[in-house]
Amino acid sequence: MRLNLRFIIAIIVAAVSLFGYFFNTSKNEVTGETQHVNMSTEQEIALGLQAAPEMAAQYGGESPDARATAAVQQVGQKIIASTKAGQTPYRFQFHLLADDQTINAFALPGGQVFITQGLLKNLTSEGQLAGVLAHEIGHVVGRHSAEQVAKSNLTQGLAGAASIASYDPNNPGSSVAKAAIAAAIAKVISLRFSRNDELEADKLAVDFTPKAGYDPRSMIKVMEMLQSQGGRSSTPEFMSTHPDPGNRIGELQKEIAAEYPQGVPAGLKQ
Repeated sequence: MRLNLRFIIAIIVAAVSLFGYFFNTSKNEVTGETQHVNMSTEQEIALGLQAAPEMAAQYGGESPDARATAAVQQVGQKIIASTKAGQTPYRFQFHLLADDQTINAFALPGGQVFITQGLLKNLTSEGQLAGVLAHEIGHVVGRHSAEQVAKSNLTQGLAGAASIASYDPNNPGSSVAKAAIAAAIAKVISLRFSRNDELEADKLAVDFTPKAGYDPRSMIKVMEMLQSQGGRSSTPEFMSTHPDPGNRIGELQKEIAAEYPQGVPAGLKQ
């Protein structure tokens, strides 16, 4: 009787998790995709604003370099003003972080975009900075964080259901092992989707940068720099927070060629 009850509870938990994921959908006005998300844009903005101070503190806080900060903000806002990103409800703010050793850039849901001094000092042109910021803006308007939250809720719910169904009171350790396997599967799924997010963010950056007057090929220079840095010492943190979907330079070249079959227009800032 208890066994049947466990399975019934597990089925209910799994059904609620699946229902909550597959029936919470929203069409992305920038990408045109129908996405599985379980939070509103207002909630994304609030979440990003709440998390921003803590995230900044992990990288030494805001940079004291007012001139460099202004440059980052100017390039970021230029991209927003020139693209569909500016037509979204997100409140974009661009932050330069004081950490001059860590090579990283990231975005929180809702429009909080960060780049470390460590990455900025390794960029050699305004176009490269634009490429980095456009990529992070792509993550925001692509609603990638909201998608990951929804996927995490789904996998956690299914893992919980599996744990309930497999629990053996005579062998309590069995559920722990199976839950660990379920968690590992969830991690693999999340990593795969995260790589897809990187491809989409790159694709959006290829679209955004020329509209703001920047050469999208500058993004390839950024990738080459990151690869070079990874060869010299430890892998840049950027490569950890932005999983490589494979030959990223090759993918960028394909996107640029598809967008500009006659060649990239002259006059774009590199």
